[in-house]
Amino acid sequence: MDRAGTAGAADRRTLHELLWGTPSAPRRGPRPTLTLPAIARAGIAIADADGLDGLTMHRVAESLDVTKMALYRYVPGRAELVALMIEAAVGAPPVPPPGADWRGQLDHWARQMYDRFRRHPWAITATVGARVMGPHELGWLERAVAALTGTGLNGGEMLDVAVLLLGHARNLAQQVSAMPTDTPEQAMESGLASLLRGREDQFPAVLAAVASAARHAAQDQALDFGLARILDGVDLLIQTRHP
Repeated sequence: MDRAGTAGAADRRTLHELLWGTPSAPRRGPRPTLTLPAIARAGIAIADADGLDGLTMHRVAESLDVTKMALYRYVPGRAELVALMIEAAVGAPPVPPPGADWRGQLDHWARQMYDRFRRHPWAITATVGARVMGPHELGWLERAVAALTGTGLNGGEMLDVAVLLLGHARNLAQQVSAMPTDTPEQAMESGLASLLRGREDQFPAVLAAVASAARHAAQDQALDFGLARILDGVDLLIQTRHP
């Protein structure tokens, strides 16, 4: 195995130990004064305020009143720090509403996931791509799949439903985070209004849709609308398995 491959494997081993192993104190040096949860919280506070671009090991160490070298005794690098932050920010999966069927459980699940991304926008990009998930994050997936167990969907379909709902929550949270003073619908409408002015004959369908949305108070419903349509489709698929 080449050096790059070895380094990658070592990184995954380190992440697995940090996220899934039993926390242990540093073997050398002074008596430990920090904990991994405390380090993760410090990193989250910085990333919430300044994004991942503002997150450095130096800033985290400074906020904890330790040296950067002391911080490295607990967390070997920034990538491992971000992994710990994701696990802490996502938190334990939500408890399903009492008596909820699969649809009610998944609706609640997706809304809670959206809420996590809204509170921690940096996690939107930090959770993209192949990586080692922690027990909390994997617990969310377990909760979604468990909700669909017994519906007649196969395992691949259950996982795809979870990914689809996650994508909707992530995408909308990203849009909202980029517009702190407006919802996506408000931003779109304000932008369209100036573009359509004087061009009504060129874009009559868009103009009519914007006017209709205003009349029916159909703005600010992107999360509700998307979840309902996704779950409608899943419901239809389930019905084909139980004619």
